[in-house]
Amino acid sequence: MALIFAVAVPSAFAADPAEDALPSLVMANAPAAHTSTPDLRSPDMADASASSSVTEVAANSTPPPSPVDSPSTPPSPAATSTNVTINLIHLMVKRGLLQQSDADDLVKQAQQEADAAQAQAAAAQAAADKVNLVADQAQKAVAQAAAATPPAASDDDMRVTYVPDVVKNQIRDEVKQDVLAQAHEENWATPNAVPDWVKRFRVSGDIRARTEEDMFPSGNATGQILNFNAVNSGGPIGFANGVTLPGSPFPAYNVDQDRLRFRLRARIGAEIDLTQNFTAGLRVGSGSDNSPVSENQTLGGTSGQGGNFSKYAVWIDRAFIRYELGDADRHFSATVGRFDNPFMSTSMIWSDDLAFDGIVLKGKYKVSDSVTPFLTGGAFPVFNTDLNFGTNSTTGGAAYRSYDKYLYAGQAGTSWKINKDFDFKGAVAFYDFENIEGQVSDPISQDDAQFPSYVGPTDASRPAFAQKGNTYIFLRDVRPDAALPVNTPTYQYLGLASPFREVAVTAQLDFNRFDPCHVWLVGEFVKNVAFSKSAIENNGPANLRGPVNNNGSDNLGAFNGGDTGYNIRLNAGKVSLEELGDWNVGLTYRYLESDAVVDGFNDSDFGGGGTNLKGYIIGGNVALSHNVWTGFRWMSAESIAGPPLKEDLFQFDLNAKF
Repeated sequence: MALIFAVAVPSAFAADPAEDALPSLVMANAPAAHTSTPDLRSPDMADASASSSVTEVAANSTPPPSPVDSPSTPPSPAATSTNVTINLIHLMVKRGLLQQSDADDLVKQAQQEADAAQAQAAAAQAAADKVNLVADQAQKAVAQAAAATPPAASDDDMRVTYVPDVVKNQIRDEVKQDVLAQAHEENWATPNAVPDWVKRFRVSGDIRARTEEDMFPSGNATGQILNFNAVNSGGPIGFANGVTLPGSPFPAYNVDQDRLRFRLRARIGAEIDLTQNFTAGLRVGSGSDNSPVSENQTLGGTSGQGGNFSKYAVWIDRAFIRYELGDADRHFSATVGRFDNPFMSTSMIWSDDLAFDGIVLKGKYKVSDSVTPFLTGGAFPVFNTDLNFGTNSTTGGAAYRSYDKYLYAGQAGTSWKINKDFDFKGAVAFYDFENIEGQVSDPISQDDAQFPSYVGPTDASRPAFAQKGNTYIFLRDVRPDAALPVNTPTYQYLGLASPFREVAVTAQLDFNRFDPCHVWLVGEFVKNVAFSKSAIENNGPANLRGPVNNNGSDNLGAFNGGDTGYNIRLNAGKVSLEELGDWNVGLTYRYLESDAVVDGFNDSDFGGGGTNLKGYIIGGNVALSHNVWTGFRWMSAESIAGPPLKEDLFQFDLNAKF
């Protein structure tokens, strides 16, 4: 008789995830029509089957006489066995129908088959017990769910007291497909699909499209706002013997022709987690040139800078390695390379686009729930003299001294939670520039200085980049040669007339009672403590003593430069624009004398960039989405010393970040 047991349990009720599909249990030789069917509700699972057979023979009659004679010695009676087959073999030996040796082989084989059948039956029973256990657990779970108090039914509800298995299975498959789809979309179904090194990259960037109009009111000193940077970055300027300003052929800034420009700024970079507290950063950006204070690219610029739809240049804007320790309350970092401005400051001292080269150390330590002091310090190379400086001199390539320039800076400050409505942050900084000022040479023969290719021993002390506003002196002390014609030219470069050691105080007071809308006031004061009016008036070559510019309304009067600047800004609205409709507005007043800061490193927009300017800025921004916002700024500036200059600037921006 064939006995068949078949059990299949859905994976949702399996006690162990590894046992989602329990095997069918088959005993004896079942007909093919009665084999178990695979669970079609889960195509990933297939039922396993096992079978065994035991042949049972029962003899109820005496076997016929055998033609073979019985042995002379009857065999010893065999022990009675519970196995019918073995008992039958013993009976056949006893009746003389089978030799004892053959009977022993048959008994051994029958015993092995019996043992195998017994082991398989035990395994089937164990599986059946597990099935029963899972079924009991499922039944108890259903009973507990049924015992729970159902929610009150409304008129539109229909109570279902029985859900067929087909419906249950369909619901389960639909839920499974929805979960798998979400898992693949959010990338948590296959956590190893993205390489680990990719996860350590944090990519970000921004694009800004700008409409900008420069407007110059009447009354500006046309031809007298001199472009010293054009001289120092190009060839030296030539003078006829004995001729002084303003008659010299200096290049000058445009101060009377309005200009409308469309500009673009694009930047993209990444910070890479190097593990074990190390981070690397790299960013590239746009720019019409390698100016340190602007990444704007003028659309349709001059030849080689976007004109005639030519391609734009891309510059390395950030590249650094950083080591960090601590948390938000106690933190230390050391950064080397090219990185963002590490100091608390405004654009009156450091342009928003300026990057610092060198090494900086930063640390903060929270001493109480409301006070967290911080320190910042670093060394920054500003300029390094070429190794071959002076080798192309017409005097035979004299070995000139190096004029390497450095900035050594430190800042100490604190953030202070005054109360629930007011936050304060303030700092005092000291910026010490080494060799930033121009150096007057030893006497030079006019016979040498009459050639544009001549390299003076102090030419490298001139600034490699400048905007406008700082006071200048001539660098070459050229002595006239009576043997040369009176109109023999003399070529000159220019250097900064004053050294710079700046003390700056920066503070911000934030009123946040109506958070997320804030009102915050930012103030900054700076003074160049190395500035000396008398030293500037007596600086320069013996025959061209004194400052070249900032001498009065026509550059011929008494020196009128200064060493002080301040900036006050009031803002209201959202500090960070994150959602559609977020806004902020601001009003700024700035007063910055000629030699308060180095003009090559501060704001490039206000008054056309640089120092010796005063005026106001108004502006506002509004968010168009989480990552897009628009804004405008109106700047009105005029000069403090020297020839009259007024400039109004309007900017309208569309910004996007990612």
